[in-house]
Amino acid sequence: MRDSKDNLLSRRAFLWTTAAASALPSAFLISCRSSISGPLTRQLGRTGLEVTTLGLGGQASLQWTPDGVDPERIILKAAGLGVNYFDTSNVYGPSQLNYGRAFRALHLIPGASGYDEAKRRSIVVASKTMVRHAKGSHPDVRDRSNGPDGSTAVDDLKRSLSQMFGDGEGGYPAGAYLDVFQIHNLNTMEEVEAIYEGLGNPDPQAERIGALAALRDYRDGTNRTGLNPNEETLIRHVGITGHISSPVMMECIQRDTGDLIDTMLIAINANDRRYLNHQYNAIPVAAAKNMGIIAMKVFADGAMYTKEPRWSRTPDDVVMTVGSPALSSQPLVQYSLSTPGVTTAIIGTGRIDVEPRFCQLTQNLAASRITPTGLSESDRREIEHSARAAKDGQTNYFQLPSEPLGAPREPGATQERRGEQRIGQLTWQTAYAGDSPIRLYEIWRDDGKIGEVAHQPQTTKAPFRYEDELTDRASHVYRVVTVDAEGRKASSEECRIVAAA
Repeated sequence: MRDSKDNLLSRRAFLWTTAAASALPSAFLISCRSSISGPLTRQLGRTGLEVTTLGLGGQASLQWTPDGVDPERIILKAAGLGVNYFDTSNVYGPSQLNYGRAFRALHLIPGASGYDEAKRRSIVVASKTMVRHAKGSHPDVRDRSNGPDGSTAVDDLKRSLSQMFGDGEGGYPAGAYLDVFQIHNLNTMEEVEAIYEGLGNPDPQAERIGALAALRDYRDGTNRTGLNPNEETLIRHVGITGHISSPVMMECIQRDTGDLIDTMLIAINANDRRYLNHQYNAIPVAAAKNMGIIAMKVFADGAMYTKEPRWSRTPDDVVMTVGSPALSSQPLVQYSLSTPGVTTAIIGTGRIDVEPRFCQLTQNLAASRITPTGLSESDRREIEHSARAAKDGQTNYFQLPSEPLGAPREPGATQERRGEQRIGQLTWQTAYAGDSPIRLYEIWRDDGKIGEVAHQPQTTKAPFRYEDELTDRASHVYRVVTVDAEGRKASSEECRIVAAA
């Protein structure tokens, strides 16, 4: 029987859910009387892993545990409902330890009595590090860990294994592994530079080695960096995560010429287009490389509801209800999961309940039963409109401010001779989309348009190109103009080629 506090929360949740239901179209509502079906699954990009469209987030009550909440029970209920993607991090306080207790109850500890290897293979366990280096450090790059001072990305990897599968004090059993280990919360180009340091030509004697080179060793069971002397294989896939900057995430993906980075965890919710958005910038680039894309901040870390739009700090920040009078939770989940390219959404849980209509896990699971094309564009626009009711749409404190459609970056023009033919060559790097996707690039010579190039997500640093066959010997001025789906345009600066000799 629930205590009086739980009854109070349940009554409040019921009132909020009922009020929200009256404010939204019936297509977006979950029936409290109907049975809740099991989860849907999708393939996590090129990893080949089949994951449920709802993943359990490692924050909320798993990190900031309110009085009267048992985080282990939340994990066990998620597993019992069929959720198979479990998220946590080295900077989420006790979250990994909470998973460790639940994993023992689920017999997921290699070498322990009753270890269920098939069950372990059926779930995907993902953790993260905010340390950019595996060796050394750089004054312009912040390395953050809940471990001892000077912890490296490798230290964080082993700490994750110890806290979830081992003794919690550094030891972990043979056969323990993480399915995905992610470099978390990349914000600046300097951080991208740091994680790539030494990847192309690892030198064990180097002063600094970036996280990626070492994580590749621990994925492959090699010791090219000198940081995996026992040649352990502790992770299956390497990922990156980001909240703030699509340009930073795009740069990180474009530099990955060896397809080392298999997954991207990124913020995406119904207020995304009110900021420098991810759905038309970083997400299409990752999707074009067949990376597994995981959505986070579906409810803006609770800012869509009771929490102020800032980073969480205490248990008081944890949302304990389902929806709000102004905004149902279901369409927000469906919005993120219908964003092209997204596989699954990790959502933190404040509380669970035996009554499905009051249980965040149960309601989020029901909402996650949507196909990638389950919403039309008009549905998505309607949900965006509804989401603006939350704090006037000013919820995504973790994203860069909105910018208009960008011009092509780094434009350049050269010329060459091919036999008797004079060829003008234009190159440019991708523009950044505004609140609509980029459709094409117009090519202008002097005062006239001479051609078009269709926009495609730029998956490497190789630039877009256009060749102009010239029939004269004169100087020419070129511009490249971005055009978005709404017909809006943004022109590059002028590039000039001089008269032929």
